[in-house]
Amino acid sequence: MSENKKQLLEKLLQVQQDLKAPKNQYNSFGKYKYRSCEDILQAARPLCNANGLILTMRDSVEMIGARYYIKAEAIVTDVDSGESFTTNAMAREDETKKGMDASQITGASSSYARKYSLCALFAIDDTKDADTDEYSNQNGAGASKAGQRNSYPSGVQKGSESEVLRAQALKKVQDAQKAFEVSNEDVKAIISWKYNKEGWKAITLTEACDLADNLGKYALEMKAA
Repeated sequence: MSENKKQLLEKLLQVQQDLKAPKNQYNSFGKYKYRSCEDILQAARPLCNANGLILTMRDSVEMIGARYYIKAEAIVTDVDSGESFTTNAMAREDETKKGMDASQITGASSSYARKYSLCALFAIDDTKDADTDEYSNQNGAGASKAGQRNSYPSGVQKGSESEVLRAQALKKVQDAQKAFEVSNEDVKAIISWKYNKEGWKAITLTEACDLADNLGKYALEMKAA
């Protein structure tokens, strides 16, 4: 490792040790706290400046298969040596999302990808946030893993076409939760409000598809109510 690279990593390590990015955002419906991309940037920039690092971000669009992804890169550059260190994260754009125009879909994907590229750069542990495996398992979206509870409605046989379609719909709901930072509690409240159902197991395939397509809009409507 070159001396310049070592100095850059030492500076980055210092920022990681000093960085405090508490979850200052609050969702009154779900009654949970979370941190945004802007919260991380606000906490990181002064520390980067103090350690002689320039923090920059950039987005690019990549096509994987038939879908577009937003790739966000978080970059720190040492002002003394010019050496840089980069992390990245990707978020898939939905083809369509009711209640949002194309620019809003791209913006939501960019915000999500940028947040997690910053988490990787500054070693921020987000294991309790609403878009992690632990959270998915709690709401039943990760039920395909061995030993987890079944989230499929009663009467649906494993391996059936209906089960597969419903699993796909629930995965789209999970993706929407990531994009809009909607809590598990909010999803349950929306299910009760829109479908008069108690939770994931009770909703039909049609309702799951509707929820996946309209989660962002329903969350805004609930907040405005």
